[in-house]
Amino acid sequence: MRQIPLETQTLQAELLEQLIALEARRSIGHLKGSFTTKTIKSAQYCYFQHIDLSGVKQQFYIGRKSPQLDKLVARFEAEKSLFEPDANHIKRLCAQLRVGGVMATDAAIARVIKSFSDSGLFRLGGVLVGTHAFTVLGNMLGVNWETHIKTQDIDIASPKNIDFAVPGEKTDIPATLEKLEMGFLPVPALSPKNPSTSFMVRGKTLIVDILTTARHESGGKFVFIPRLNTTAMPLKYMDYLIEDTVQGAVVNGDGILVNIPTPARFALHKLIVSQERGASQHAKTLKDVAQAASLFSILSDERSGDILLAWEALQKRGKNWISKAKKGYILMQTKYPQESAKLAGVIQEIAGK
Repeated sequence: MRQIPLETQTLQAELLEQLIALEARRSIGHLKGSFTTKTIKSAQYCYFQHIDLSGVKQQFYIGRKSPQLDKLVARFEAEKSLFEPDANHIKRLCAQLRVGGVMATDAAIARVIKSFSDSGLFRLGGVLVGTHAFTVLGNMLGVNWETHIKTQDIDIASPKNIDFAVPGEKTDIPATLEKLEMGFLPVPALSPKNPSTSFMVRGKTLIVDILTTARHESGGKFVFIPRLNTTAMPLKYMDYLIEDTVQGAVVNGDGILVNIPTPARFALHKLIVSQERGASQHAKTLKDVAQAASLFSILSDERSGDILLAWEALQKRGKNWISKAKKGYILMQTKYPQESAKLAGVIQEIAGK
């Protein structure tokens, strides 16, 4: 791994602040498009037009021109003019960050994540997990991993129910992917009785997996999540991972505000799931352990308290969880002795509990 210069880390923090502020100020001025009028039989009618993701102009009827609609249009123009400088500033920040050595997300991956963000997925409790979350965590912690980040899988996790969502607010994951016109198709499940929980571009490795928490440690049936209009695969140990999240920034040509697991929980979760994989998934097991070692090596120096808090939360879940985490740690010691030695103080305290 390589340390990102302090000046660039400061820019990374500024980017996240800007994205959070924009999300908090979300209004009609954020809509991409413009109002236009049409004259039909001497009467004027108002439409909102925009270019969709495939490059086709779309128009939506708003209503007959009136003083009330004129006020709406004026407000839109005023708020849009205020938003554009902020959007341009974010793009400049992203360009500076890439030059400064942060990890940028692949353009196709970023396009999908951006589409999810625009659809409201992350406001509705969606969490970016997996390797792309690991990339965001590295930038957040001020390091460029330089390895372990090559994947075309986009993993989105969400609990079945959440308490903080605005009542009635929904999104539509299948429709969002379809609008991208990148060729996403549902991946048939192994059993025709089971619905699809993945979407894949035919002929390519780009795939989106929708995940959720399992009610029991042994797993469970596929779960339909109404607010996302899609079915999710329930996974063991996922509840621990997405129970405590933070906001982070995906960097590409633009910045994308996402929810990600906390670094310490991400690392401990990787140790646990490394012990769940069979021999056919040995490469993924090694990647799990490598990502855990990378995170622990940073956290033990600068945020050792986070590790202890995450471990205390894991302990409350039972002996099986503790056993899996310790076995994952032993494997990490054999593969990454230098990183493990660096963690000695914190890790020994954990292993002894």
